[in-house]
Amino acid sequence: MPAYLRPSSQSEALAALARGRLTVLAGGTDYYPSRVGKALVDDILDISAIASLRGVRDEGGHWRIGATTSWSDIVAAELPPMFDGLKLAARGIGGIQIQNAGTIAGNLCNASPAADGVPPLLALDARVELADAAGSANVALADFILGNRKTALRPGQLLTAILVPKPAHAARSHFLKLGAREYLVVSIAMVAATLEIEAGRVRAARIAIGACSPVARRLPLAEAALAGKPCDAALGDMLRAGHLAALAPIDDVRASAEYRLDVALTLARRVLSRLGAQA
Repeated sequence: MPAYLRPSSQSEALAALARGRLTVLAGGTDYYPSRVGKALVDDILDISAIASLRGVRDEGGHWRIGATTSWSDIVAAELPPMFDGLKLAARGIGGIQIQNAGTIAGNLCNASPAADGVPPLLALDARVELADAAGSANVALADFILGNRKTALRPGQLLTAILVPKPAHAARSHFLKLGAREYLVVSIAMVAATLEIEAGRVRAARIAIGACSPVARRLPLAEAALAGKPCDAALGDMLRAGHLAALAPIDDVRASAEYRLDVALTLARRVLSRLGAQA
């Protein structure tokens, strides 16, 4: 019989992981659909009862989002405008039932190229906290997701939180995605951006594109081009196709690589124009 463990503390969970390989489960919104019609044979570590892993709080120099925080929790949380993009992504992940059950860490650990939570978190310069029985450390989200369904999580480790640093200047973010329909669909392309603004100019820009590479990618060329520019509705017009050089889209049943690049450029321009107009 497969084992099923549901600890009530992080220390219990880490001790169980140290004893042997377990499949970590929180909301189960990816795990169960992938096993429809199959016998469940995995030894499960259900972390949904660990209260310390859920919730969003201000810890001074950064915001801490607990691993089992649901998408509905994020939408409901009182957060500054820099989190608007993440909230928009949260509202578009599945239906309300999925948003109530699905967790932010599950979205990252699943490591789908089309994971909606990844671009807005990259645009927030997020880091992930990894813990094991020996202690904890944090790494940049960009270094955590290594490829399609691949992460840097080692045996015995648990992703316990996402850490979002506070920006040096006032910041806003936005998110757009395109699919065959607006909801309940895998994205063809998605764009998130965060702008730090001071005296009407862009002091820092972070732009991330999802579903257009094996992992979501930042656009360093675009970010550099925007630094110091006036922050207004014309901001999106500055973006050029060459700024998307970091991307490597594929042809699949949802779209061609060429179409994905065109969509990514259009969405990025719209996101930047929206943020510029708001400023």
